[in-house]
Amino acid sequence: MKAFAQRSYGPPDVLELTDVGTPVPRADEVLVRVRATSVQPYDWHLMRGEPYIARLMPGGPGLFRPAIAILGADVAGVVEAVGDDVTEFRPGDEVYAMPKQGGFAEYVCVREGELAPKPGNLSFEQAAAVPLAALTALLAVRDQGRIQPGQSVLVNGASGGVGTFAVQLAKAFGAKVTGVCGTRNLGLVRSLGADEVVDYTEEDFTRDGRRYDLLVDIAGGHGGSACRRALTREGTYVSVGGPAGRWLQPVGHVFAALAAGPFVPQRVAMADVVRCTENKRNLLTLTELIETGKITPVIDRCYPFEDVPAAVAYQEAGHATGKVVVTM
Repeated sequence: MKAFAQRSYGPPDVLELTDVGTPVPRADEVLVRVRATSVQPYDWHLMRGEPYIARLMPGGPGLFRPAIAILGADVAGVVEAVGDDVTEFRPGDEVYAMPKQGGFAEYVCVREGELAPKPGNLSFEQAAAVPLAALTALLAVRDQGRIQPGQSVLVNGASGGVGTFAVQLAKAFGAKVTGVCGTRNLGLVRSLGADEVVDYTEEDFTRDGRRYDLLVDIAGGHGGSACRRALTREGTYVSVGGPAGRWLQPVGHVFAALAAGPFVPQRVAMADVVRCTENKRNLLTLTELIETGKITPVIDRCYPFEDVPAAVAYQEAGHATGKVVVTM
């Protein structure tokens, strides 16, 4: 099969289109013919091996060379074959998942416990835009944010992949939502259901005097102490990410916020979808919300499979609105 593999860290051109063996599903796995995948910061952080501090962490990208040969954390496609112990799926089923690796290839094996039926009202391209970003948003808003109907929620970074889902989820759970984004995306964020929008080029939400019950910080442009100024005394701050850096960021930004948690009145948490063990159950929740029209993916651009490096470069530049998708 064709796949984009990497043998060393570096820029997008380290991703080489090559022929590799088609994976064979283990007893609890499903072989999926990939019809679409998506690109996100998770992929290019692993591609570059940055921040360097992550290479020292358990389960990190690898100290001197990539631990993951084929990137691509989102897949949507068709079941090709199933392992001996698989009972829920059969060849021909349309599915989607967040396997954490392997999506930049024609086929990928996914554990049955990580796979979910594709939402019936989405194309493969749309479905591929959902898993990692929407699962992260769900963890941030519902699980770590502990959102309640009627609360006031601010999403900082509302026009990106995670942010577009976070705005819609907060509205679906009955909150009043304020989205922070750049000038060109104000209309989009309003269309997703935000009650108010803040243009970060014109206004600093940490200094305007308004207070929120929940602040979901995806952009990470302000320190944790500044963000806590925008919270009620019993509010919750959920850190999702922050500006990229070669040595420490965005890991340092998230950990600094968490370190302050025991010493401040507000609750401080982070959304870590990579280590979450409930992704299949959460995908089924997202499917229900999608099929009832409460959330929908926002796609900036679609690239053909042979242009995976260009898709990664565009996403890494940081100007994508919603998701960047690759089609097979």
